[in-house]
Amino acid sequence: MSSTLNAEEELPDQYDYISDEASFKEGGKSRRHDGRYHPKSGSIYGFDHPNTFQHMKHHKYEARQEHNMYYPFADRDEWELAKFLSDNLNQGQITHFLKLSWAILLPIPVHLIWRDALEVTRHIFGNPAFANDMEFNPYEIFDNGEREYGEWMSSSRAHDIQDQLPSTAHAWSCVVCMPIPQFVCHPDFASLLQGHIWHRCMDIIFQNVKSAAVTGTQMVDPVGNLRYTFTPLVAYTADLPEQQWIACVQHFQEEAKVLLLSGVQLPFWCDWHFSDPAIFLAPDVLHTLHKFFFDHVFKWCKEVTGAYELDARFCSQHKRIRTRHFGQGVTHVVQMTGQEHQEIQRTIVPTIAGVVDANFIRAVHALIDFIYQAQSPTFTPSSIAAMDASLQEFHHFKGSITLAEARRGASGPIDHFQIPKLELLTSFSRAIPNIGAIIQYTANHTSHQCVTFTQQIIHLLDQEDTARQFDLYSFLHSTNLSLNNLIVNEFDEVVDMDPAFAWIARIAPEDLSRFKGPRPVHNHFLKGLLSDDSVTAFHITVASDLADKTPTFLTQHYGLPDFPQQLHSFIERVDRVGFRLQNHLLKVWFKFCLQLRSSLRPLLVMPSQQVQAHPPSDTHRLGNCDIVLLRTQGGDNIIAQVQMVFGLLTRGAGLPPALAQPFIYVQPFKIVAKPRDDPAVFMYRIKRQFVTGPDGMQVRAGMILHIVDVTHAIELIPVYDVHANRDITSTTCLELYNTFYLNNFSDKEWYHDMSHTDSS
Repeated sequence: MSSTLNAEEELPDQYDYISDEASFKEGGKSRRHDGRYHPKSGSIYGFDHPNTFQHMKHHKYEARQEHNMYYPFADRDEWELAKFLSDNLNQGQITHFLKLSWAILLPIPVHLIWRDALEVTRHIFGNPAFANDMEFNPYEIFDNGEREYGEWMSSSRAHDIQDQLPSTAHAWSCVVCMPIPQFVCHPDFASLLQGHIWHRCMDIIFQNVKSAAVTGTQMVDPVGNLRYTFTPLVAYTADLPEQQWIACVQHFQEEAKVLLLSGVQLPFWCDWHFSDPAIFLAPDVLHTLHKFFFDHVFKWCKEVTGAYELDARFCSQHKRIRTRHFGQGVTHVVQMTGQEHQEIQRTIVPTIAGVVDANFIRAVHALIDFIYQAQSPTFTPSSIAAMDASLQEFHHFKGSITLAEARRGASGPIDHFQIPKLELLTSFSRAIPNIGAIIQYTANHTSHQCVTFTQQIIHLLDQEDTARQFDLYSFLHSTNLSLNNLIVNEFDEVVDMDPAFAWIARIAPEDLSRFKGPRPVHNHFLKGLLSDDSVTAFHITVASDLADKTPTFLTQHYGLPDFPQQLHSFIERVDRVGFRLQNHLLKVWFKFCLQLRSSLRPLLVMPSQQVQAHPPSDTHRLGNCDIVLLRTQGGDNIIAQVQMVFGLLTRGAGLPPALAQPFIYVQPFKIVAKPRDDPAVFMYRIKRQFVTGPDGMQVRAGMILHIVDVTHAIELIPVYDVHANRDITSTTCLELYNTFYLNNFSDKEWYHDMSHTDSS
């Protein structure tokens, strides 16, 4: 990955573009953000130059397209037909084509299919779709006085390079299908020859980019400004074997093994200005964290817990919307995706509790802590130190893993931890100040593409990219919309979405359905019901699932004997003349959506979470109800299960404002142990709250609250005995267990919130 830096412009030494003490609060304390740009950055050498889309107007078909916008196609219908055929050409059809006798050519030559990397960089740099996602100048952010590292432009390396030049959003584009030829020679020498060819190909591809890193080059940005840019090698994302290949430290024969050299004397980066493999080889989240967890940590847990017991625990856990539930267990799967690795990480700590040694749990917990901390979008020296402390805690307790003989090989237990990926974890804290947050360099997208990187797929990728850009360009041109994407400097809130989609959503939202791509996150903050502090948005459907129901009916339908009494008391408490509303009919919803702003990036709107509150049914004989965290009007935090979402019908006379919004009937839990009481699991332990009923029996406590009192959707994991109860399933888990762990790892946002709660 290369990046662009700008030559000198006169700016104040400390240009404060953020200075907001009340930008957001954490743990009740205000956090101050201050920032400044690098004093030598930000030059513009001209205005109103054509950007990437405006260049598309000036080509050999320009005259013909004056009369037919879709030339060389006959019209829009023919273009859409061609795009349809392109989008629907599958791999099976390609394979069938390749099996035709006339398509087989032997011997197969070595083909290098590539694009000039500088032209690709210039194309991305001038793409107006990225107008609101470009960073041109190195800057420093200070969080409560501590330097904050996030995007690459905030890193120390960006400033170091800018210092040596004359007075980000990230886009991925395929530049090469790298040939891996097979040589008829000794395997040791084949590896050597492959290394030479690989580095030579990289030399060809990036020759012009390397020249621009030394002397600079002019590029037009998305809004038409001419900038003088430099292209240092910022980061290269790869797994460990490829990193060794790049750094030329592979093993290839006995003589070189002594020096750990690969025999490549001219690596492609040797003449790339400012390049240093110790810096640009970015730690890889996918392989170094997620695959390390699955290949090692998960296997240790399976070895100690037992496959049958571990499967039973995962199978019995409550199903939540938008999270993976392993209904068939986890131990039988040989290969999983990175997303599935993360789903197992979420619950592994409380799942193994009760059957393994406490120090074993602490070692696993420390590694999961490290994995979550390493994926933060921003860092400060304090958070980097906390991440290092988690790794040190693992090393302190890792002896329990060898004592349990959990680390095993083909010949039996292994008594050491000489694991390359484990050693790589120490590089994270060194890399972050140099290149920024690691999560921006994830290999998830590129590794997915590499699965189908054949010569034919390269052509398809090029065709798909060209078709997508032409589709957007032709739409803008045919509707007389500007080919410039105006920069929006301020956002009340932002959502993660494709930049081209964001552009169309702003200028022509009614035409968004024409374009193919990932759908944007729906922002309920614009039209939804908001909490009193406006940090949470709620959405329920206009049509309810049940309507015109009496409290008595709902009592029987949901099995909630105290519901009428709770409703009566609630109405009286909320409205002094509520007696006239006691006989109102009710409407009921089986679910609602909850949406939060990110606590890690306060302006970012997160995807909504669905909270279920289904009554008993054939598939869920005890109901299907999720867990939430609430904050009452008195400021108390309550963990509770949402049993019903309801509201008063509004027919006839209007309702008082306090009774016009939806309500929830919940059954609360009480905290029986704090994280510090159990240093191994280090989670809150909670228990069902019971009260004495009219007949003297113990029944679950219940209460009615406003829906806007909900602050988070959360996850509970049962506190298992040595063996999980085989009679309990995912449909009865929350109803038949009484004691649970409040899972800190349910998602990264919740983990961040709980980490600050636990530490305060």
